[in-house]
Order: sequence, then C-alpha cells, then structure tokens
Amino acid sequence: QVQLVESGGGLVLPGGSLRLSCIASGRTFSSYGLGWFRQVPGKEREFVAAISWSNTDSYYSDSVKGRFTISKDDRKNTVYLQMNSLRPTDTARYYCAEQRRPWTTMSADYYNWGKGTLVTVSS
Repeated sequence: QVQLVESGGGLVLPGGSLRLSCIASGRTFSSYGLGWFRQVPGKEREFVAAISWSNTDSYYSDSVKGRFTISKDDRKNTVYLQMNSLRPTDTARYYCAEQRRPWTTMSADYYNWGKGTLVTVSS
C-alpha cells in the first residue's frame, strides 16, 4: 500500500509562510488525486485543498483561497501546500490523503491518511 508522509510544519509568526510536503512512497494509480485537510483538537477534520494527479485541476476552501497554493511534482510523487499570510486560525495538524473521486471536500471521500504535520501560527 502507498504510504503518505507529511512534513514541513512548524512554528511561524502571523503573516509568515510555510510549505508543507506530502510524499507518496509509490505510484498512486487507484486514486483520483490528493487532498490536504487540517484538524484542531475537539473539532472535525476540515478540507483545505486538493489537486488531481492527471492534470492541474485544484480547488480550495474559502478560508484559504488566495493564501494557500497546492501543487505537485510528478517525478517526486510529492504534493506541496504553500501557505502564505498565515493566521493564528490556521493553527492545526495538517494531513494529506488520497482522493476517491474528483471535486470532493468530504473527508469520507479520502483514504490512506498520513500522520500529519503540526502547524502553529503564533507570536
């Protein structure tokens, strides 16, 4: 089974930037694409962004649109999440997962979750 491993989290000041990476340990032929979610303790997992493997189709939640950018490097089997203009409300553990079908923001439509990487935005 393909393993997904997230990295790039850390502590950043408000207004700062981070780039998260999600590396797939093999080719993900069975999934449509890959998505990023985030979660804070006591709350449900929240959709952030997703991208298709076969093309550059991508979409975002309203809360991050214009600040975050999802991209991929097919040669490296890696999906990135560039996060700019970070806010304290972006503090969460960020997860990547494979996507069963396109254009979905529901966590139930994603599988093979990584263990996450923690992002803390604080002064």
